[in-house]
Amino acid sequence: MHTRIHTGDKPFECEVCDKMFKWNGSLKQHMRIHTGEKPFECEVCEKKFKWIGSLKMHMRIHTGEKPFKCEVCEVRFTQNEHLKKHMHIHTGERTFKCELCEANFAQKESLKKHMRIHTGEKLFKCELCEANFTQKGSLKMHTRIHTGDKPFECEVCEANFTQKGSLKMHTRIHTGDKPFECEVCDKMFKWNGSLKQHMRIHTGEKPFECEVCEKKFKWIGSLKMHMRIHTGEKPFKCEVCEVRFTQNEHLKKHMHIHTGERPFKCELCEANFTQKGSLKKHMMIHTGDKLFKCELCEANFTQKGNLKQHIRIHTGEKTFKCDVCEANFTQKGSLKKHKRHHTGEKTF
Repeated sequence: MHTRIHTGDKPFECEVCDKMFKWNGSLKQHMRIHTGEKPFECEVCEKKFKWIGSLKMHMRIHTGEKPFKCEVCEVRFTQNEHLKKHMHIHTGERTFKCELCEANFAQKESLKKHMRIHTGEKLFKCELCEANFTQKGSLKMHTRIHTGDKPFECEVCEANFTQKGSLKMHTRIHTGDKPFECEVCDKMFKWNGSLKQHMRIHTGEKPFECEVCEKKFKWIGSLKMHMRIHTGEKPFKCEVCEVRFTQNEHLKKHMHIHTGERPFKCELCEANFTQKGSLKKHMMIHTGDKLFKCELCEANFTQKGNLKQHIRIHTGEKTFKCDVCEANFTQKGSLKKHKRHHTGEKTF
């Protein structure tokens, strides 16, 4: 029997698959693959095994024994194979290469999972709906939609989540952590999605298009608000006078009329305003800034309305009409003065 080690002689043949063996005992063990015989039984849970070695490894589940220790980080394993796989973390070795792309993996199982991206194979099927998944983990997460299970809990506010990744993102609300940085302006963001949206400011990308007028927008929220122009929808209602608005911000501004609140204060004088835009216009009085320029002459104005009035000098347009004598005027103030001639009111 011993000399077969040196000669390589294999006199024992499997009648099922023709595989050859050096020893009769090895053939007997092999035959269990074909017969399904499992002579070795666990005394704790009664699970059965084909080979004594498999039973010994299984017993470590019950005993907690982990004889294989990583010399780098001291993590222990029940099987030597598990330790070998673990060592790839420390060595950085990626021995399993995808033949269809340049991806490399430390684990054979990881390569198998990756290959489903190329094959489109979805082995894991939901028993409650028709959804199919390439990964077992993806199926587990999906089933929580049906069960309502939320196993991941925030330690700060006790909010629960179906996915570990969702919990990680949520905790940034409490920690203030902003791991995503804009390469253009260095602004930081809590979420990658927020960074992607922000990048449209720099790229000018407008992926959301109105189906009615083809106007494009950077953000879906802007498109939704814009659509109210076409639909006439005004979901925000003033409870005082029942005027309705397309945006909540417009309602908030409107409410200052009823409350008398003037939260926008000029730092240079005592003027207060209900609207931020009104304060901006007012500040031009102090700065002398004249942003509105006439394209027909060199006149500049602090207010857009003043520019409109001025333009009528060039166009000859007289939009303000006297309802008594049909005289026309370029400015509303000129019409008011004129009307005093009809009323007999004294002008000063």
